[in-house]
Amino acid sequence: MANIFTAHRADLEALAADDRRRMLAPRTGLDFASNDYLGLAGSYALNEAVAQGLQRGLPAGSGGSRLLRGNHDEHEALEAHAARHYGSEAALYFPTGFAANAAIFSTLPQRGDLIVHDELIHASAHDGMKLGRAGHVEARHNDAQAFDDIIKRWRAGGGGGTPWIAAESLYSMDGDRAPLADLAAVADRHDGVLVIDEAHATGVYGPAGQGLAHDLTGRDNLITLHTCGKALGCEGALVCAPAIVRDFIVNRGRPFIFSTAPSPLMAWLVRQALEIVANEPERQGRLHGLIRRAETRLAALGLPASGSQIIPVVIGDNARTMRIAAALQADGFDIRGIRPPTVPHGTARLRIAITLNVGEREIDAMTESLSAAMAAA
Repeated sequence: MANIFTAHRADLEALAADDRRRMLAPRTGLDFASNDYLGLAGSYALNEAVAQGLQRGLPAGSGGSRLLRGNHDEHEALEAHAARHYGSEAALYFPTGFAANAAIFSTLPQRGDLIVHDELIHASAHDGMKLGRAGHVEARHNDAQAFDDIIKRWRAGGGGGTPWIAAESLYSMDGDRAPLADLAAVADRHDGVLVIDEAHATGVYGPAGQGLAHDLTGRDNLITLHTCGKALGCEGALVCAPAIVRDFIVNRGRPFIFSTAPSPLMAWLVRQALEIVANEPERQGRLHGLIRRAETRLAALGLPASGSQIIPVVIGDNARTMRIAAALQADGFDIRGIRPPTVPHGTARLRIAITLNVGEREIDAMTESLSAAMAAA
């Protein structure tokens, strides 16, 4: 019995030797690590919404899957609100963004179809593709022509199904944006479907926080995913799409069918968060001001800007990355080192997230600490 987990132990030891073994760490220090971009997660506004929901008698648990007794009026109300907010025909609420991506890519593309995805797309999309029946090919990051060329070669080789083009609007580890208009043109040219993961753009960009794909709304070949656990400060994810997509996932999407429904209380909170973001555009304005401040201070250190609230500082070496992260944490700044396989080998980095949980003074102090830590490491 003592040797049952030998392979697991060896794998962990190999990760440790390469400075890639992960450990859970408590949240301490100033927030430069979270995805709580608008500072809503611990806000008075959402705490008040919790109290209001409890006063209305909303249950904390759903009691079952949506297709059994787990479906609640609050799920339906959120989905109707989200469809209006994001300009889609329908919406479907999932307990996590991971489950939503897994459902999209394992359920919708059919045998004979082809998924062409950006090489840096979320891990959850990869796992969904592995569970699905369609072929899948990666395209060079943010290169719309590469997507087009792959589909052309597939068609020339006899591919007769539907091409599915998958990308994130704002990439979680690089902070750069996808060429959405160009990808939409590729989808149109090849009678394809465009799937845009708006996880890190939802709430932060677009009118009323609608995301970076808001200019594409109303298209019948567009699916967008909006996570609720980042800028919205809650939990879950919303898939916004034509009504037939919602209906098909409800009938065929195993990650949806066989999951306990999200908390009705959380569905209420997400709806309130959407209202807060829409009615308080100054939150976006303050965040973008802080982003500009951080970019200015980092530019003085010779570090490039990403153009978003996600600022990667690529170090390269795993061990040096973690030494710098540890020094920043010791100075009171919660900045984490990101290592392979989350990012490509040789690109270990600090992922600095700018949120409304800090101000200009904290950003200035953080960049001073970063300069000293990089020099010492």
